[in-house]
Amino acid sequence: MTPDRFFAVMLLLDSRDGATTQELASALGVSLRTITRDLNWLRDAGLPVTAHRGRLGGVTMLPGSGLDLTRLTPDERDQLSLIGLDEKQRAELDASAEGQRALAKLAATQSRRVHELLPLTDVVHVDSRPWHQTRASGTTPASLIGSVRRGRQLRIVYDSPRESCPRDLVVDPYGLLAKAGIWYLVADCARVPRMYRLERITTWKEVDQPRRLRENQTLATVAAALIDQWAHNHAIEVSATIDQTQIERAQRIFGLRLVRDNHEESATGHKVRIRFMHLEDVRALLPFGGAITVHGPTEARAYLRALAADLARHYAPSPTS
Repeated sequence: MTPDRFFAVMLLLDSRDGATTQELASALGVSLRTITRDLNWLRDAGLPVTAHRGRLGGVTMLPGSGLDLTRLTPDERDQLSLIGLDEKQRAELDASAEGQRALAKLAATQSRRVHELLPLTDVVHVDSRPWHQTRASGTTPASLIGSVRRGRQLRIVYDSPRESCPRDLVVDPYGLLAKAGIWYLVADCARVPRMYRLERITTWKEVDQPRRLRENQTLATVAAALIDQWAHNHAIEVSATIDQTQIERAQRIFGLRLVRDNHEESATGHKVRIRFMHLEDVRALLPFGGAITVHGPTEARAYLRALAADLARHYAPSPTS
């Protein structure tokens, strides 16, 4: 359970007489299994949360044990509503100071019966960045958040790796998205939704025009649609067999892009399908060497064969050696 979700659950319960696990899960954007695990964690930690099963049951806080929010400033309450950010991401938004002050004020109001427990901030640390991530350059979330909150159009120069030169674009921003440790600007460009990696926005400025968003669209709905599109709409699907010893590694690397065929498993290998955005992305299979055999499509096999031949020529012994 992340510290942010802890406070989100406590604040939700403090603001109402009770709630079902389904209501809590929907409010926090998590599964029923996750919220049930969170509630068990809170009870085991000695926090004043109780749950009752049945049609008239629900989750409540014990009487008189609510969090004292009267000491929080509007900015501090605003920061606690940002669920799922770790301290690095709060710092990138220039928001860690308000978050720390809010946590300190709430911690000071906890019941005496849990004083023997160590503070959550001492025993829980969240770092949502991927492993081996390099330090990002370009636009920072803190520099952009003010303009986004003013609801203005933005003119950005975007350096896409698939374009020969940076593009000058005018976009209508919905907001900022932190996904897998990477910050994105979610915006419409010519009424078409897009995600722009902040590190690839080389320059930007506000346009003296209010943003024009599509009707009934929000940051949450547009981001969800773009993420789903990225996960499922791929240009090429590779069928392959992966050795038993490498299947877990492949699943860690490719995530939801890899689908196992549970009807085609043996002691030595697993039949899988892996989706790629572009044919050249198939090069991600090279580190597996002979542990993966690509069956199709033909262009994927040909591309890998050409890459392997180029590597063999590159590392061939020189005539003088």
